[in-house]
Amino acid sequence: MSQAATLVFPDLIYFEDYNGNFQAYFSAVYAVFENDFIRSQPQYEGLKVAVRKYPEVDGLHRTFYHITHEGEDENNRQPDIRRMERIRYPKFVVEQNQHPEILIWKNRRGKDERILLFNESENYIVVLTERKEFYLFITAYMVDTEHRKKSLLKEYEAYKKAKTA
Repeated sequence: MSQAATLVFPDLIYFEDYNGNFQAYFSAVYAVFENDFIRSQPQYEGLKVAVRKYPEVDGLHRTFYHITHEGEDENNRQPDIRRMERIRYPKFVVEQNQHPEILIWKNRRGKDERILLFNESENYIVVLTERKEFYLFITAYMVDTEHRKKSLLKEYEAYKKAKTA
């Protein structure tokens, strides 16, 4: 049996490449999001993955704001360069969902059943939820603590075990 090729993630978009011009950098990052999720949509299990636009934040799609900013208070999140650098990752992870390095499981958050797509080597997670005729892209982020990573992997193992029981 052949081993699947290692997943090679898209290049990061570095702030340094924009000569310290945050507005130019922000625009470039938003252009990737717009192309990947607004002009076109990736597919998951044969259905499109759509993004939440409203309520907009500073005239931007709510999902973009959520995946590129950090903070508990939704109305006062701060730009997060590490999240912005990885703007090409969400579409990539969704499109590579069949790859063995993308761990997939479901959990519940409130009334929603969430679908988690996690790549351990990049410590990157994408969260979707199923709607009637599409999937809704909830969020995506780097898992930046070992505790959180262990917690996610434990949840994944428990899900797998329950599925095979």
